[in-house]
Amino acid sequence: MPEGTSPPTAAASLRKAPLSARAVGRIKPVLFLLGLTPFLRWIWLGFTGGLTANPVEFLTRSSGTWTLVCLLVTLAITPLRRMTGQPALVRVRRMCGLFAFFYGAMHFMAWVWWDRGLDPAGMLQDIGERPFITVGFAAFVLMTALAATSTQWAMRRLGKRWQPLHRAVYAIGLLAVLHYWWHKAGKNDLAQPLLYASVLALLLGWRIVAWWRRRA
Repeated sequence: MPEGTSPPTAAASLRKAPLSARAVGRIKPVLFLLGLTPFLRWIWLGFTGGLTANPVEFLTRSSGTWTLVCLLVTLAITPLRRMTGQPALVRVRRMCGLFAFFYGAMHFMAWVWWDRGLDPAGMLQDIGERPFITVGFAAFVLMTALAATSTQWAMRRLGKRWQPLHRAVYAIGLLAVLHYWWHKAGKNDLAQPLLYASVLALLLGWRIVAWWRRRA
């Protein structure tokens, strides 16, 4: 290293030339296929008899897991974009968020259809009496609002209200992790919830630090 120069920071070492719009266009189909892989795997397992002895529980659990994974990936886009100096990464955030909603909708429908048998009274009773379902339902309602307003038309229509609305993704993350934590706490199995909670804490911590630095 030449005399008088300081070693590069970790963030600076990650920075590369910004991706072009064409490069992002090539990446998107790959990410789309990756996001669809769990769903395609379920279809394959369904045709080959690989959905375990309890397919309802398997699909409910798996769809919930992939909802959390896609949600955390969505929340990680902004830190990655700023650390790598790749503003084009924001172009894939919407896709990740919509995959989180897709798997969240499957998780919700598994509960509505298979667990509650399309019984509104039973669903309302669960929402009112079972805390982990209460917070899970709240998370899905918020996710639905964000998915419904994720289009360019909605952005133009909502104007300055769009960004504050979509900051609800952080509340969704907290509610989703809490939903999973409470569910697993009843089975005394907190290893995976702790992992997801730790990742979420890191992402929220990064956001708080970035906000604090902007105010300083």
